[in-house]
Amino acid sequence: MSRTRSHVDTVVSTVTSGSAAARSGLAASWHRSMQHHRLDPARPQAARRLSGGELAESRARLDRFLQVAAPKLDQLFGLVGNSGCGVLLTDERGIVLDQRRADADAQVFDAWGLTPGADWSEASEGTNGIGTCLTERRQITIHRDEHFLARNIGMSCMDAPIFGADGSLLAALDVSSARADQTAGYNRLIAAMVAQTARAIEADHFRASFPGARIIVADTGETDAAVLLAVDGDDLVVGATRAARRAFGLEPQGLLRPRPASDLLGRDDGASGFEKAERAAVMRALARTGGNVSEAARALGVGRATLYRRMKRLGIGD
Repeated sequence: MSRTRSHVDTVVSTVTSGSAAARSGLAASWHRSMQHHRLDPARPQAARRLSGGELAESRARLDRFLQVAAPKLDQLFGLVGNSGCGVLLTDERGIVLDQRRADADAQVFDAWGLTPGADWSEASEGTNGIGTCLTERRQITIHRDEHFLARNIGMSCMDAPIFGADGSLLAALDVSSARADQTAGYNRLIAAMVAQTARAIEADHFRASFPGARIIVADTGETDAAVLLAVDGDDLVVGATRAARRAFGLEPQGLLRPRPASDLLGRDDGASGFEKAERAAVMRALARTGGNVSEAARALGVGRATLYRRMKRLGIGD
């Protein structure tokens, strides 16, 4: 029996066994592919591709994100490109928007359908790194015959999701390889690099989305996600990454209701909050003027005598 026929038989028997989907995450994805998406594991056609105009429109929609991500894609490709791997970035639908690959590998990747404009959603290609990562919203590796379609069992795909500044699913980062000697152990090393790069892209995009805010890295014990808060000039939290929203019990996605940073970070301003804020303003003005009270008073828009009285009340000495 051919390898292709054997794989198709394995997928069909697994899906029709009844309880397999409950026992295995992979079997559950196979079940979705066949029963929900009505795909045939023996289908020979390559991935569906968008037209040039459709691809341009999809890229324009995420233009700022693609600009932020590009340097990180270059870095990742620099680490894995010499081993026959390609780096792909998709949107939340599984459409490939950007790619890095060696010229020598271009023909191979084109034959597999790993090219800009290709649709690698689970609905289009069944179980695969990109589509299943986006469907399950988690880091995943699909190694060779774990793919649903028999035509894809020569590939290994390592993927991680990327969430937007509003907490919604934004993209998937993928490293794919069609090398026959690609081992599961090597895949684990690549998967770790993919996850780290995805977190870096997510963090960079979050910072770019709040250019006028202070970005606070919160220590919540989460090591697998970017836990970042954006704080405006009034010390209000106006943005949070998906991991930060989860850690602090904020809105899961969408616009964030501003709230004092002290409420989230545990500082107890209590009844003296305004007094502390006034003291901080005076101390900043004095620091900027090197302790010159007259210049500090002018900067604060008050008289010198008034500033002295406030300094005395606030316990600020000479």
